[in-house]
Amino acid sequence: AAKIAQTLTGLLPDAVAAPLMSHAGVDRLNALNQAIDAVRRGGVISVIGVYGGMTDPMPMLRMFDKGVTLRMGQAHVRRWISQLMPLVTDDTDPLGVMDLTTHRMPLTEAPKAYEMFQKKANGAVKMLLQP
Repeated sequence: AAKIAQTLTGLLPDAVAAPLMSHAGVDRLNALNQAIDAVRRGGVISVIGVYGGMTDPMPMLRMFDKGVTLRMGQAHVRRWISQLMPLVTDDTDPLGVMDLTTHRMPLTEAPKAYEMFQKKANGAVKMLLQP
């Protein structure tokens, strides 16, 4: 049923399909299945970004059989955090991270800053909240 719904939704105009998919979307695990097929036994698959399948179950037996380690998350920064934090907090900005900031606002205005960022209002790309 999910595959049929996805196919039929794909035939609809974007203006109609987008709200349907946001409320009743169908996730596919094709990329994950390819990664599982390609990874060596005992290998590691790292999933970047937001990815997940609500409809298709994960192929747990294949993953178990191959002894696969699955790592997920927004970013794997723990490995470098001790080296990066001094550079990121350095007032001389050796990494140029301050150039990424488009808006600076006090922490008390965080809700307004998040709304601006979400709507990309006034060219908002990176908000810096200052305590």
